Amino acid sequence: MRILPLTMILTVLSLSFCAQKEAPAPAPVVVTPTTPTTPTTPTTPTDTAKKLVWSDEFDKGSLPDTTKWKYNIGTGSNGWGNNEAEYYTKDSTNARIENGNLIIEARKESRGGKNYTSARLLTQDKASWTYGRFEIRAKLPKGVGSWPAIWMLGSNFEGPGAVGWPACGEIDIMEHTGKEFGAISFSAHSKLLNWTLGTQKTYKTNIDNVDAFHVYSIDWTKDMIKFYVDGVLYYNVPNDGRGVDAYPFVAPQFLLLNLAVGGNFAGNTIDDSIFPCRMEVDYVRVYQ
Repeated sequence: MRILPLTMILTVLSLSFCAQKEAPAPAPVVVTPTTPTTPTTPTTPTDTAKKLVWSDEFDKGSLPDTTKWKYNIGTGSNGWGNNEAEYYTKDSTNARIENGNLIIEARKESRGGKNYTSARLLTQDKASWTYGRFEIRAKLPKGVGSWPAIWMLGSNFEGPGAVGWPACGEIDIMEHTGKEFGAISFSAHSKLLNWTLGTQKTYKTNIDNVDAFHVYSIDWTKDMIKFYVDGVLYYNVPNDGRGVDAYPFVAPQFLLLNLAVGGNFAGNTIDDSIFPCRMEVDYVRVYQ
């Protein structure tokens, strides 16, 4: 999810670039290819060091667990910095638990001067992590105008000691737009490497049946961020040694899940016949 720099807007919080559960298991280890890379078949998991340290299986209650998640509400500044067309709420019509899944639903309804509503959940001030493997099993909506995203922001994005975006760092575990159905984007943004400069680290690949469940994940260390779908490695963002201006990913980040409507990345064309549309999340798991 793209976010405009704080020098361009006053306050921004956005993203650039919107069955039964299996028992949690250690993540697969894959030999690192060059960047970008042709997908490789995952090897048999051998990493017994990583342990499950945080998860949400979305199997209790009817609403997201407020001890784990908070909400962004409203339109943000300049449509969350991306000219997005939705108003984010915490209403159960936009965010709820159904059949063991988190439902984030975008709807055609007016609120706060916008013609659509949706939801954006985040772990900010509730949980953040430095390094680890992050796995999110989700299925994505069809339809032009939809922009689901699974991503992370540095905990120093705002608050005491804030450095703002893009200096805080942003990791886009998954972005998809309905105008390019099946095209999944992985990206990392920093002060030196970001979309406003056209220098972000990014890679796009086609995934079959994105409207079915897939596991989107990263392995994140001080040296590298590796991006996977269903255990297959697609892209690497290495620490090139230029310091935190290029690789700020040596400090805590929090998770965000959202479904935007329209905006800079998804485009101005919105097909109203797709609503209500939803992103469904089966689980979020963090291993360290």
